[in-house]
Amino acid sequence: MDQTTHDVRRANWLTVITRCQGRPEGVSAEQWLSDNGVNEKSYYYWLRKFRKEAYEQMQPMVTREQTGTDITFAELTILEKTVPACTVSPTEPYENPVAVIRYNGLTIGISNEISDCLLSRILKEVSHA
Repeated sequence: MDQTTHDVRRANWLTVITRCQGRPEGVSAEQWLSDNGVNEKSYYYWLRKFRKEAYEQMQPMVTREQTGTDITFAELTILEKTVPACTVSPTEPYENPVAVIRYNGLTIGISNEISDCLLSRILKEVSHA
């Protein structure tokens, strides 16, 4: 499967999951899935994938002990409607970035493994910081 197909499926399942979680009170997930023609096993497969991604993004990638310098992190809020979905593959923490972006007192280390989509999202958010 190519990246575009994966991105479209991911965006579709994100919409389905969001709609299911916003279902009317008193309607079970199973009932909502049945009423909307959504395969229950597929729903829970994608829900598990999104939860795992969210958990992995919460874990710090680099610690002070690894670099020997003070590192601060900033949470970026990204609206799904304005930014295309990106697939982020977690990588091992790196000590020597191949590129460093410094802007308004913010420093970001970039590795070779970063996707074009993720880099675009970071640059967009940094320009508004």
